[in-house]
Amino acid sequence: MSGFHEVRFPLRLALGVSGGPVRRTDIVNLSNGRENRNARWRNARRAYDAGSGIKSLADLYEVLAFFEARMGQLYGFRFRDPLDWKSCPPHAALSATDQVIGTGDGVQRSFQLVKIYGDAGGASRRTIAKPIGPSVVVSVNGQAVAGDRFTCDATTGLVTFAAHAVPPAGAVIRAGFEFDVPVRFDTDRIDINLTAFNAGRIPAIPIQEILP
Repeated sequence: MSGFHEVRFPLRLALGVSGGPVRRTDIVNLSNGRENRNARWRNARRAYDAGSGIKSLADLYEVLAFFEARMGQLYGFRFRDPLDWKSCPPHAALSATDQVIGTGDGVQRSFQLVKIYGDAGGASRRTIAKPIGPSVVVSVNGQAVAGDRFTCDATTGLVTFAAHAVPPAGAVIRAGFEFDVPVRFDTDRIDINLTAFNAGRIPAIPIQEILP
C-alpha cells in the first residue's frame, strides 16, 4: 500500500470518534412502483469523524500534529475502530477458530486474513490488511498452530505457514486477530477557531478508509 505510514491514530482519541461502515447503492424507481437496487461498491468503506473524540485543547493539538505528520490526505495511517477491532464481537474473547481464512490443498502456504459478517440472509467478506501482529493466532482443523509454524505480515494481513507445516488438502484454516483499519484524512484543511472550540464547537476532521 503506497503512501502509508505504519503508525496508529492516538488510541485514546479514537475511543471517542464517531463513524462506521458506508455503502453506495443505486436505487431506480420503476413506473410500476417497484424499485431496482444495485451495489456500486462491492465492499463497505468506513468513514469517521476524528473531531468527535477531541475533548480538550491538548487533544486538539495532538490531532493537529498527527495531521501535519501525515501531510493531510497524502499518507495513510492505522486507525482502531472503537467497536470493530478484532475477529470476534467486542465483548467476546479472541480465539484461533474465529474466522475461516482458507482451505488447504497440500501446497498453498499463504492465506489472507479476512472477517466475515453474515447471517442466514447473506454475508460480506472483508479483507483484513492491518492486523496487530502479536495478536494473530491460527488453527488447522480446529487445532491451534504453534507460533513458530507460521508468520503473519502485519502490513498486509498475509499468514504464511512454514515449509514443514503446510496445511494438508481439505484442512480448514481459521484465525483470530486484532486489527486496525487503514485510513487517511479526507481533507487537506482543518479549520480551527479557538473561540468556537472553547464554546463547545468541535472542528470536523473526516477520516476515510483505504481499501487494500
